[in-house]
Amino acid sequence: MDVQITIFLDTRRKKKNGKYPVKLRVWGATVQKQKLYPTGLDLTKDEFKKAWINPKPKGKNYANFIYLNKQLEKADDTAKGLKPFTFEQFESKLFTKKGDGKDVFYQYAEKISELKHNGQVGTMETYDLAQKSLRDYLTNCKGKKAQSLSFYTITPDWLQGFENYMVNTKGRSPTTVSIYLRTLRTLFNKAIKANYIEQSVYPFGDTKDGKYQIPSGTHQKKALTEAQFKTLKSAEAQTPEQRKALDFWLFSFYCNGMNIKDIALLKYKQIEGDWMTFYRAKTIRTAKSDRKEIIVNLTDFPKQVIDQYGHPDHRPNDYVFGIIEPDDDPDTTKRKIKKFTRFINQHVKKIAANNDLPTDISTYWARHSRATIALNLGASTEQIKDELGHSDVRTTEDYLAGFNRNNKKQLAAEIANL
Repeated sequence: MDVQITIFLDTRRKKKNGKYPVKLRVWGATVQKQKLYPTGLDLTKDEFKKAWINPKPKGKNYANFIYLNKQLEKADDTAKGLKPFTFEQFESKLFTKKGDGKDVFYQYAEKISELKHNGQVGTMETYDLAQKSLRDYLTNCKGKKAQSLSFYTITPDWLQGFENYMVNTKGRSPTTVSIYLRTLRTLFNKAIKANYIEQSVYPFGDTKDGKYQIPSGTHQKKALTEAQFKTLKSAEAQTPEQRKALDFWLFSFYCNGMNIKDIALLKYKQIEGDWMTFYRAKTIRTAKSDRKEIIVNLTDFPKQVIDQYGHPDHRPNDYVFGIIEPDDDPDTTKRKIKKFTRFINQHVKKIAANNDLPTDISTYWARHSRATIALNLGASTEQIKDELGHSDVRTTEDYLAGFNRNNKKQLAAEIANL
């Protein structure tokens, strides 16, 4: 068996009432680990013997026997439904009150707590915003208190109503709706896997099958043309702050569109001569078999940026640029990275304005400019996939789909002049 569960009197420390706590002792054979869980009952050694060890308990001892037996049965039933058994899932199900597992907002609270514990602050904020939007819809459009929401309430029509409300009333973009509803879809899958709800209530899928299809993001890709990039690269900075901001924007561009978080997390041990390797922080919790190592050939410019702004000691575990510190907690790390990103965007926009370039330029553009210029210079989709760190070429194809607008415009103009 994967797990063995017994009733156990924990006599290591006597409580103030002169008794000892009775606990569930759970042994996970596959993980070779034991954990104890409270039953909520305290007994003396003699009471425990009469209630649990004796073959025929009577009176109050019998009542204690019935109570403990129910606790044991509940734990056994919980463990049987877990394949494979893990303590995390066991604890989640064992201490979930009846009905909680079917409540969307309870599942959001559990997920948000898990993400916070794991230091995934950005994803945690996305889940929090998603559940707040669902509460808002429930209150303002359904006229119901937003304290709970059953998975069984959410149908394809309900989801379409939510989408209409978010887009038409709240003015949110389809991309925002897509992001929020993907969190809900994840929780549906989690609840089904945990046997809280049946697969038949799953509302997502193909509209041809009467299901709700999450809208595709329509966010326009932003990228500089090759000529615009050359203008930006050679632009003269008016202040030291503008020079630094532009240097890091260009560093991102030359390092395969490396985003600012990955730049902040970069350590010297990831740099060897002319090469640098890293995994995108965005995929750090992806299964190792699906994670894509990005290999960057360091040309002269990124080397100069490292020499100029890098940590002077060059110890392997030092962060290269000192944007964050090793002892920063997840909230502090996120705040510092956002602040540095704002710094770059603020000053690069000023440079762009002074050089007749798009003034909505940002760090977001560096990655996309790298991809579109590479595409227009003849790089294959497969090569761009490797540079961007995508695990599936279809992701890259979708990513590049919005990059051909200038080419299309040029082609249309040429045809118009025929």
